Amino acid sequence: MAEREDVVLTRDVNVITVPDGNTGTLSKGEIVTIHQALGSSYTVVTEQGHMVRIANNDADALGKEHHELHTLVSETNTEAVENNCWEVMKTVYDPEIPVNIVDLGLVYYCNVRPSTTNPDLNDVHVIMTLTAPGCGMGPVIQGDVEKCIRALPGVASVEVEVALDPPWSREMMSEVAQLQLGLY
Repeated sequence: MAEREDVVLTRDVNVITVPDGNTGTLSKGEIVTIHQALGSSYTVVTEQGHMVRIANNDADALGKEHHELHTLVSETNTEAVENNCWEVMKTVYDPEIPVNIVDLGLVYYCNVRPSTTNPDLNDVHVIMTLTAPGCGMGPVIQGDVEKCIRALPGVASVEVEVALDPPWSREMMSEVAQLQLGLY
């Protein structure tokens, strides 16, 4: 989203403050500026200058439509589920950076294997990192990854592990991400 947009909240809405990850509420009638509308959330700046994240299920408070999650394939074999996992992880964004977590190089590993409890489903294990070890949004981003994978067909369980070693560096970003951020 290149252009900022001011909107008036149509109802009270729960928010997560960026970058500390605390929860709060904005009131109906407050004016916010949409800073980023990527993936399944909105990053907005309040009139007081605070950056907050609004979840997809509260998009209507901004006068926006809910984003629908679409998978590439409906098959549930391990290869199809792994491909879908990578695609839905590309819908997860750090609220401060307009690049998805896959292109940022935050996802180190995604393994899909047949479920031990249901042979028709799969267990998914993801290892990811954060741009900074003390990132307050870390649990939020981790939860976004778990939620989007859990919604895929053919998934029995999801484990999303955050590893800080090796530490993230901008060299881990894809060329696309570096170009988007003007670093390449």
